[in-house]
Amino acid sequence: MTTPTYVPGTGLDGAAHADALRVMERLVRHYRDKTTDLADGQWREPVRNYADPDLFRAEIEQVHRRIPLPLALSCELPGPHSYKAIEAAGIPVVITRDGDGRAHAMVNACRHRGAEIVGPGTGDARHLTCPYHAWSYDLRGCLTGVYGEKTFGPVDRAERSLIALPVEERAGIIFVCLTPGLELELDAWLGDTLPLLEALRLETRHHHSTRLIKGPNWKVVVDGYLEGYHFASLHRTTVFKTNLSNMAAFDAYGPHQRNVFALRPIAGAVSRPPETWDPATCTGPILWIFPGLAIAGGLRHQTAVSLVFPGRHVGESHTHQLILLNEPPSTEEEIKSADQARDWFHDVVLDEDYLTGEGVQRGMEALSGTDYVFGRNEPGVQHFHRALNGLMDGRKLDGTGALSS
Repeated sequence: MTTPTYVPGTGLDGAAHADALRVMERLVRHYRDKTTDLADGQWREPVRNYADPDLFRAEIEQVHRRIPLPLALSCELPGPHSYKAIEAAGIPVVITRDGDGRAHAMVNACRHRGAEIVGPGTGDARHLTCPYHAWSYDLRGCLTGVYGEKTFGPVDRAERSLIALPVEERAGIIFVCLTPGLELELDAWLGDTLPLLEALRLETRHHHSTRLIKGPNWKVVVDGYLEGYHFASLHRTTVFKTNLSNMAAFDAYGPHQRNVFALRPIAGAVSRPPETWDPATCTGPILWIFPGLAIAGGLRHQTAVSLVFPGRHVGESHTHQLILLNEPPSTEEEIKSADQARDWFHDVVLDEDYLTGEGVQRGMEALSGTDYVFGRNEPGVQHFHRALNGLMDGRKLDGTGALSS
């Protein structure tokens, strides 16, 4: 498996650059001291919280279908008359850009007999036409055409338009609420992560590829994204070639978080003055937007973005893995490099992370009644479960995105 070459990409300005240097300084100290950021103590999470089908359904209803859910990147819908269809938490959704470039989101089900109107993926269209009986809708979801209406009988266009979902776009990400009529309150939800997202300039990126990866329970999958404790053992011949294991800087932002892993070139930075440091070559940030958006390598030319969703059953999930480039590839060599990055990220996640997660899934019944334990060196995993449990308990967010006590 060819390890991708990490080429610095997005330059950071002002406060974002200063923040990246502060994080790198923390990692340099960790490298010198052979340490990592630590939680206050260990955390125990009951195994039943991963396996209980009733809790799984409650998480879908109380969390996934009520919060602002990141369902698309702006670059997936690069211009007017573009769309993306995706299933999220059991709800089929189609996101569109109308002729003015404004984003809309609707339930992807025809109001005649409920057929899926658009198949999964992205594309361009002036109208959305149901393949079953050819009812058609404009990109705002309004019913515009009923095939054979003279024989079908009159149809109230307004009543039979697609069911609209709340949608807003920020920092190159399109957020949707899966419950019609709820307010997104997106700025409060993102809180202090918004400047971090804006610094990545995702809206300017080129969408190179998307691959769908099936996996085990969604929380088993999420746990793997939020710690680097496993790099040396699970990813010995892949990720561990570029990332140091068990060495990271962790920051929480309400329910969201950032884990920045130390890359091997940091060894050379330790003896150099800070003004010569380059965070893009020495740090590997993963910005995590709750409950399931991972942005990895945002400071480089090639960025991997993962959208993690629960499946239709407690023991399954599906992940949309996207590769973004700073600009479209223009030569055979650039295309080959982008394809290698696509294949590397896919194979590492599927053949190492998710294969191991399937083993975790198989052991759950035998471990019923016991707990998993997360170490002090796994603060990101602890924070995710703390945030999820808090939202399930009905806690609210303040203006910074922090959960109330």
